[in-house]
Formats: sequence, C-alpha cells, structure tokens
Amino acid sequence: MTHPKEETTLIIVKPDAVHRGLVGEVVTRFERKGLKIVGMKMVQLEDALIDAHYAHIKDKPFFGGIKTFMKKSPVIIMALSGIGAVAATRLIVGPTKAYEAPAGTIRGDLSLSTQSNIVHASDSVESAKVEVERFFGSKEILEYKRNDFDFISAEEVF
Repeated sequence: MTHPKEETTLIIVKPDAVHRGLVGEVVTRFERKGLKIVGMKMVQLEDALIDAHYAHIKDKPFFGGIKTFMKKSPVIIMALSGIGAVAATRLIVGPTKAYEAPAGTIRGDLSLSTQSNIVHASDSVESAKVEVERFFGSKEILEYKRNDFDFISAEEVF
C-alpha cells in the first residue's frame, strides 16, 4: 500500500556511470534518502526508445551524439517511489550541466559533463508518469512499504 502523497519517478543510470562502476554509488544515494526502488532493470537502449524518450530534442544538432552515447553500453532503468520523489531525485542528481552542480549531488561529485552526467531524472510529475510507462510494463512496477517508511516519511507532530 502506498502513501497518498507518494510519487513514482524515473532514473536512467547512463553509460558513463555503468562504464565507471558507479551504479552502486548512484543507487545507494537514492536509497539513503529514503526512496524505494519499485522497478529496476538493465537494458540496451534501441533507436525507437531513444527517439521517443528524447523526442523534445530530436531536431537539435547534438541529438545524434546523445543517441550514440546512450547506446555505448546497457543502462540501468529505475522507477523510484516516495513522498515528493520527483523533487527529491532532482535535488540528489543536481543540474544537467554537471560542472555547475554543487558538491554533494550525484553530478557535482561524479561528473563535469553535460552529456556524460551520470543519470537522467524525470523533471516533473507529469513527465515521470509518461517516462515510467515508457520504460516499464505494469507488472514490472512492484508496490511495497519499506520497513523504515514511518521514520523517513513521518509527518510533523509538533
């Protein structure tokens, strides 16, 4: 059973993180925040899925480079759930331009690039819904309550 304020968001651990052995580090940061993994898989992205996911920049001159980059290796796709999950993941990830990302964020600690910036994170509740459905079938998202949920997501009592 989920909390009424819970959201689900999408994270893609990109090829640079896979090649650099940073998958565990990335997953750990989200779990330590209190987000729960409700879906996770390793996939080799194909053209149609990349085209759909990056449709908003498909006509940009740099799209070909992004497409090539995203096919360099398998990626890890995660659906994360929690109260305010979209905003929480964006905070943990940091700005797209990793060289501008503050220390303590995934991008600020692990990258200097705009393209090779370790992860993709949904940027809104609306896009998260679309992106989770794009990458996961309904039977691939699993619902459960973390044992520590009441301590992580407790409402203020004062």
